[in-house]
Amino acid sequence: MTIDAAEKPAVVRRMFARISGRYDLMNTLMTLGRDRAWRRLTARIARQGGGTLALDVASGTGDLTIALAEAGFELAIGADFTPEMVAEAVRKMPTAVRVRHLVADGLRLPFADNTFDAVTTGYALRNFASIPAALAEMARVLRPGGVMAHLELTRPTWPPMGLLFRPYLGWLVPALGQLVTGDRPAYAYLPRSLATHPLPAEIAAMMRAAGVEPNPPRYLALGAVAIHSGVKR
Repeated sequence: MTIDAAEKPAVVRRMFARISGRYDLMNTLMTLGRDRAWRRLTARIARQGGGTLALDVASGTGDLTIALAEAGFELAIGADFTPEMVAEAVRKMPTAVRVRHLVADGLRLPFADNTFDAVTTGYALRNFASIPAALAEMARVLRPGGVMAHLELTRPTWPPMGLLFRPYLGWLVPALGQLVTGDRPAYAYLPRSLATHPLPAEIAAMMRAAGVEPNPPRYLALGAVAIHSGVKR
Protein backbone atom coordinates (compact mmCIF):
# COMPACT_ATOMS: atom_id res chain seq x y z
CA MET A 1 0.00 0.00 0.00
CA THR A 2 1.27 3.46 -0.88
CA ILE A 3 0.28 6.74 0.78
CA ASP A 4 -0.91 9.61 -1.40
CA ALA A 5 1.41 12.62 -1.10
CA ALA A 6 -1.46 14.90 -0.10
CA GLU A 7 -2.47 12.54 2.71
CA LYS A 8 1.02 11.64 3.87
CA PRO A 9 1.61 14.44 6.44
CA ALA A 10 -1.59 13.62 8.34
CA VAL A 11 -0.96 9.86 8.15
CA VAL A 12 2.63 10.23 9.37
CA ARG A 13 1.63 12.63 12.17
CA ARG A 14 -1.03 10.22 13.48
CA MET A 15 1.35 7.27 13.25
CA PHE A 16 4.10 8.93 15.26
CA ALA A 17 1.60 10.23 17.80
CA ARG A 18 0.52 6.63 18.45
CA ILE A 19 4.05 5.25 18.93
CA SER A 20 5.73 8.25 20.60
CA GLY A 21 5.93 6.62 24.03
CA ARG A 22 7.81 3.56 22.75
CA TYR A 23 9.66 5.12 19.85
CA ASP A 24 13.06 5.21 21.56
CA LEU A 25 12.82 1.63 22.79
CA MET A 26 11.92 0.37 19.32
CA ASN A 27 14.84 2.24 17.75
CA THR A 28 17.22 0.64 20.23
CA LEU A 29 15.82 -2.83 19.60
CA MET A 30 15.70 -2.50 15.80
CA THR A 31 19.32 -1.30 15.58
CA LEU A 32 20.69 -3.62 18.28
CA GLY A 33 21.63 -0.56 20.30
CA ARG A 34 23.61 1.16 17.54
CA ASP A 35 21.18 4.03 16.84
CA ARG A 36 22.71 6.41 19.39
CA ALA A 37 26.23 5.88 18.05
CA TRP A 38 24.99 6.63 14.54
CA ARG A 39 23.32 9.83 15.74
CA ARG A 40 26.53 10.89 17.48
CA LEU A 41 28.45 10.31 14.24
CA THR A 42 25.88 12.36 12.31
CA ALA A 43 26.26 15.17 14.84
CA ARG A 44 30.05 15.10 14.51
CA ILE A 45 29.75 15.36 10.73
CA ALA A 46 27.35 18.29 11.13
CA ARG A 47 29.86 19.93 13.48
CA GLN A 48 32.58 19.95 10.83
CA GLY A 49 31.29 23.26 9.49
CA GLY A 50 31.79 24.97 12.86
CA GLY A 51 29.43 27.57 14.24
CA THR A 52 27.17 27.71 17.25
CA LEU A 53 23.57 27.03 16.17
CA ALA A 54 22.14 23.74 14.87
CA LEU A 55 18.67 22.69 13.78
CA ASP A 56 17.38 19.11 13.88
CA VAL A 57 14.34 18.82 11.59
CA ALA A 58 11.67 16.17 12.19
CA SER A 59 13.48 15.73 15.49
CA GLY A 60 11.09 13.24 17.08
CA THR A 61 11.99 12.50 20.67
CA GLY A 62 15.15 14.60 20.45
CA ASP A 63 18.05 12.15 20.53
CA LEU A 64 19.84 13.69 17.54
CA THR A 65 19.11 17.18 18.89
CA ILE A 66 20.86 16.19 22.12
CA ALA A 67 23.76 14.70 20.14
CA LEU A 68 24.21 18.02 18.34
CA ALA A 69 24.51 19.86 21.67
CA GLU A 70 26.93 17.24 22.93
CA ALA A 71 29.01 17.63 19.73
CA GLY A 72 29.70 21.25 20.66
CA PHE A 73 26.93 23.48 19.33
CA GLU A 74 25.99 26.19 21.81
CA LEU A 75 22.31 25.71 21.01
CA ALA A 76 20.55 22.83 19.24
CA ILE A 77 16.91 23.28 18.27
CA GLY A 78 14.65 20.33 17.52
CA ALA A 79 11.60 20.92 15.33
CA ASP A 80 8.94 18.27 14.78
CA PHE A 81 5.35 18.51 13.56
CA THR A 82 3.99 15.85 15.95
CA PRO A 83 3.19 17.39 19.35
CA GLU A 84 3.33 14.03 21.11
CA MET A 85 6.89 13.44 19.91
CA VAL A 86 7.94 16.93 20.99
CA ALA A 87 6.39 16.28 24.42
CA GLU A 88 8.54 13.15 24.76
CA ALA A 89 11.63 15.17 23.80
CA VAL A 90 10.85 17.84 26.39
CA ARG A 91 10.15 15.20 29.04
CA LYS A 92 13.58 13.62 28.46
CA MET A 93 15.51 16.90 28.71
CA PRO A 94 13.34 19.34 30.71
CA THR A 95 16.24 21.37 32.16
CA ALA A 96 18.74 21.31 29.28
CA VAL A 97 20.04 24.81 28.62
CA ARG A 98 21.61 24.00 25.22
CA VAL A 99 18.60 22.21 23.70
CA ARG A 100 15.22 23.62 22.71
CA HIS A 101 12.23 21.88 21.15
CA LEU A 102 9.28 23.24 19.23
CA VAL A 103 6.37 22.03 17.13
CA ALA A 104 7.04 23.03 13.52
CA ASP A 105 6.59 21.61 10.02
CA GLY A 106 9.83 20.82 8.21
CA LEU A 107 8.31 22.07 4.96
CA ARG A 108 7.51 25.48 6.51
CA LEU A 109 10.22 26.22 9.04
CA PRO A 110 9.65 29.35 11.17
CA PHE A 111 13.16 30.69 10.76
CA ALA A 112 14.85 33.33 8.63
CA ASP A 113 17.13 32.49 5.72
CA ASN A 114 20.73 31.52 6.55
CA THR A 115 20.06 31.17 10.30
CA PHE A 116 21.74 27.88 11.17
CA ASP A 117 25.30 26.57 11.03
CA ALA A 118 24.08 22.98 10.61
CA VAL A 119 20.80 21.26 9.77
CA THR A 120 20.16 17.55 10.32
CA THR A 121 17.50 14.86 10.14
CA GLY A 122 17.48 11.37 11.63
CA TYR A 123 15.40 8.67 9.91
CA ALA A 124 13.11 11.39 8.59
CA LEU A 125 13.64 12.03 4.87
CA ARG A 126 11.40 9.09 3.93
CA ASN A 127 8.52 10.66 5.81
CA PHE A 128 8.27 13.95 3.91
CA ALA A 129 5.56 14.33 1.29
CA SER A 130 8.22 15.90 -0.95
CA ILE A 131 11.90 15.25 -0.28
CA PRO A 132 13.09 17.94 -2.76
CA ALA A 133 10.84 20.51 -1.05
CA ALA A 134 12.10 19.46 2.39
CA LEU A 135 15.73 19.71 1.30
CA ALA A 136 15.11 23.12 -0.26
CA GLU A 137 13.47 24.40 2.94
CA MET A 138 16.31 23.08 5.10
CA ALA A 139 18.86 24.63 2.72
CA ARG A 140 17.02 27.94 2.98
CA VAL A 141 17.62 28.22 6.73
CA LEU A 142 21.21 26.90 6.50
CA ARG A 143 23.95 29.50 6.11
CA PRO A 144 26.41 29.29 3.19
CA GLY A 145 29.26 27.03 4.27
CA GLY A 146 27.03 25.26 6.79
CA VAL A 147 26.65 21.49 6.87
CA MET A 148 23.52 19.48 6.11
CA ALA A 149 23.51 15.87 7.34
CA HIS A 150 20.79 13.22 7.04
CA LEU A 151 20.91 9.87 8.84
CA GLU A 152 18.64 7.46 6.98
CA LEU A 153 17.94 3.85 6.15
CA THR A 154 18.88 2.80 2.65
CA ARG A 155 18.55 -0.29 0.50
CA PRO A 156 21.76 -2.35 0.85
CA THR A 157 23.71 -2.89 -2.35
CA TRP A 158 25.67 -5.89 -0.98
CA PRO A 159 23.52 -8.90 -2.03
CA PRO A 160 23.93 -10.98 1.17
CA MET A 161 22.86 -8.01 3.30
CA GLY A 162 19.93 -7.39 0.98
CA LEU A 163 18.77 -10.98 1.44
CA LEU A 164 18.81 -10.54 5.23
CA PHE A 165 17.44 -7.01 5.25
CA ARG A 166 14.21 -7.67 3.37
CA PRO A 167 12.77 -10.29 5.75
CA TYR A 168 14.13 -8.38 8.73
CA LEU A 169 12.27 -5.20 7.79
CA GLY A 170 9.32 -6.92 6.17
CA TRP A 171 8.52 -9.47 8.87
CA LEU A 172 10.59 -9.20 12.03
CA VAL A 173 10.34 -5.42 12.57
CA PRO A 174 6.52 -5.30 12.19
CA ALA A 175 6.21 -8.28 14.55
CA LEU A 176 8.49 -6.57 17.07
CA GLY A 177 6.50 -3.37 16.66
CA GLN A 178 3.30 -5.22 17.49
CA LEU A 179 4.90 -6.74 20.58
CA VAL A 180 6.49 -3.55 21.91
CA THR A 181 4.03 -0.85 20.83
CA GLY A 182 0.87 -2.74 19.94
CA ASP A 183 0.98 -0.99 16.55
CA ARG A 184 2.04 -3.32 13.75
CA PRO A 185 0.90 -0.97 10.93
CA ALA A 186 3.32 1.75 12.08
CA TYR A 187 6.25 -0.61 11.59
CA ALA A 188 4.86 -2.22 8.45
CA TYR A 189 5.05 1.32 7.04
CA LEU A 190 8.84 1.30 7.44
CA PRO A 191 9.70 -1.23 4.69
CA ARG A 192 7.05 0.28 2.39
CA SER A 193 8.54 3.74 2.79
CA LEU A 194 12.03 2.43 2.15
CA ALA A 195 10.96 0.61 -1.02
CA THR A 196 10.12 3.92 -2.68
CA HIS A 197 12.86 5.98 -1.03
CA PRO A 198 15.40 7.56 -3.42
CA LEU A 199 18.76 5.90 -3.82
CA PRO A 200 21.84 7.69 -2.44
CA ALA A 201 22.78 9.06 -5.87
CA GLU A 202 19.27 10.48 -6.24
CA ILE A 203 19.43 12.09 -2.79
CA ALA A 204 22.78 13.63 -3.72
CA ALA A 205 21.20 15.09 -6.87
CA MET A 206 18.31 16.53 -4.82
CA MET A 207 20.74 18.09 -2.35
CA ARG A 208 22.72 19.64 -5.21
CA ALA A 209 19.51 21.04 -6.69
CA ALA A 210 18.76 22.62 -3.30
CA GLY A 211 22.12 24.39 -3.31
CA VAL A 212 24.05 21.90 -1.16
CA GLU A 213 27.20 20.26 -2.52
CA PRO A 214 26.95 16.61 -1.42
CA ASN A 215 29.73 14.49 0.04
CA PRO A 216 29.99 10.77 -0.67
CA PRO A 217 27.54 8.88 1.57
CA ARG A 218 28.88 7.38 4.79
CA TYR A 219 27.56 3.82 4.96
CA LEU A 220 26.87 2.01 8.22
CA ALA A 221 25.41 -1.38 9.22
CA LEU A 222 26.81 -3.15 6.15
CA GLY A 223 25.14 -0.65 3.87
CA ALA A 224 21.68 -0.63 5.46
CA VAL A 225 22.13 2.87 6.91
CA ALA A 226 23.69 5.95 5.31
CA ILE A 227 24.61 9.47 6.33
CA HIS A 228 24.01 11.88 3.44
CA SER A 229 25.89 15.12 4.07
CA GLY A 230 26.97 18.19 2.20
CA VAL A 231 27.91 21.87 2.43
CA LYS A 232 25.69 24.72 1.32
CA ARG A 233 27.19 26.70 -1.52
